[in-house]
Amino acid sequence: MKLLTGNDLPTGDVIWWTGSGWSRHIEEAGDVGTEGEPIARAEEGARRVTVAYVIDATMTPDGPRPAHIKDRIRALGPTVRPDLTLKPADPDAGSWVI
Repeated sequence: MKLLTGNDLPTGDVIWWTGSGWSRHIEEAGDVGTEGEPIARAEEGARRVTVAYVIDATMTPDGPRPAHIKDRIRALGPTVRPDLTLKPADPDAGSWVI
């Protein structure tokens, strides 16, 4: 599985391509297959995203899981305070990072 990620140009937030737009939630990310690079170029050209790139991931019962630790951390949100993650009510939210 291939995912497209980058940063939202106005806010800097980590975002994931859903197949029809961008989301801050990796659970909504869609497999871009071989189309990731052309989508990244088009979205950067439209100034909706910056530093877009394709990553490897696997599908789990909870949604896509990035293969690389860097992208798992990016998907979770800030790591310095668990209450600031994208899932603050989930005490196990960070357990899938490693």
